[in-house]
Amino acid sequence: MQFEPKNPPRSFTVGNSVPIEMKDCGALALAPDEQITLTTPAGAQFDVARKSWGFYATPSLNGRLASFGLRAVLIRNVLTGRYFVLLVEKGRGAEFEAYLRQEHCEVVIWLDSTAALDRLRLAAAEGAL
Repeated sequence: MQFEPKNPPRSFTVGNSVPIEMKDCGALALAPDEQITLTTPAGAQFDVARKSWGFYATPSLNGRLASFGLRAVLIRNVLTGRYFVLLVEKGRGAEFEAYLRQEHCEVVIWLDSTAALDRLRLAAAEGAL
């Protein structure tokens, strides 16, 4: 693992409705079969694992991710038509809903239950996706 901090962080603005200042604090390079864990003050955890072919972007959606205090959700920005996979921290649902309204986004599907993921798998197998 190699971390290159940006000091000072690079600042840039994002957001469709309300400007949000983001700070790019650095770059982290992982070798194949290395993993990092990101944490929140409330104890939620998020693992990213590097493989020779790419990344495991999340722990298992219907397993470890939930046990780490996070829910995966696919959303769509209704203004731009862009899709995003987000991770929502348990207990932060009201903030998430406010963000969706602010940024003109809608939930496509929560990706945190085996039932929801099986419905996606079956729809894809039937050619409905």
